[in-house]
Amino acid sequence: MEFVKIEHTLFSLPFVLIGYMIALNQFDIDPGFDLFWILLAAIGARGLAMALNRIIDREIDAHNPRTMNRHLVTGTMRIQTAWILAGVFMLTLVISAGMLNRVALMLSWLPVTVFVIYPYLKRYTWLCHFWLGLCLGLAPAGAWVAVAGDIHGWASITGDFQNHSQWLWAPTIFPVCLGVAFWISAFDINYARMDAEHDRKHGIRSFPATFSENTVTRTSIQLSLIWFACFAISDPVSNAIFLIASGLMAIANIFVILRRERFADFQTTLFRVSMATGWVLLAALGVGFLTEPSA
Repeated sequence: MEFVKIEHTLFSLPFVLIGYMIALNQFDIDPGFDLFWILLAAIGARGLAMALNRIIDREIDAHNPRTMNRHLVTGTMRIQTAWILAGVFMLTLVISAGMLNRVALMLSWLPVTVFVIYPYLKRYTWLCHFWLGLCLGLAPAGAWVAVAGDIHGWASITGDFQNHSQWLWAPTIFPVCLGVAFWISAFDINYARMDAEHDRKHGIRSFPATFSENTVTRTSIQLSLIWFACFAISDPVSNAIFLIASGLMAIANIFVILRRERFADFQTTLFRVSMATGWVLLAALGVGFLTEPSA
């Protein structure tokens, strides 16, 4: 659990559940054991992403004072063990996807590919933070497909023009996925501030290592406003509770970023506020769905 940073699952899990809840609210279906397999797939995806990141970045980690005590650097875990763990996590993801529906199974290659690419991007471009956003943005999408695919099959993604059900994902889960992507990008850009000097010396192309402090702050605020806008235009916001919660958490994130000098440990404070964001939105969505009038 230490190797895969199990506590970081708190970032993606609420949005997995949000995707699941949106799908249940959108489609009239008996979910059966879907939630069990969705959570198991999420565990597999999260563990695989972190294992690959640790394996691919082990040489970079060895030169960074913040990461030089990680398992593969110190030798407390062998590289063979790490690869075995990655394989177990990938099997967990693929098998769970197969237990959900054919669409989920046939798309299980997508997150694996995204996870493999991410660790290499920081060597070449500051867009690596946005790619990480894409990684987490797949969380609600995967949970939504797990339910939508049961009813509509591939038409849940491609659209069924004959039955006028095209783009089922457009007004519902897609804006939420975009919001998650921009939200985690803003967080990761600020989290990378602590390694800015090290990154510059070792050729790591992080956003803080490439641009000025003012640019990092300004971009972070802009991204926070964008992820709020994405949540605001999604169908779940038909109940005002989700909109209000999104606005409040956007303000909280922006406040921490603007007042970072006031915090003894800015990254820890930002981590906690960002982690709380997903859970507050999940609770607001649940309350909104429970209190909205029946059709």
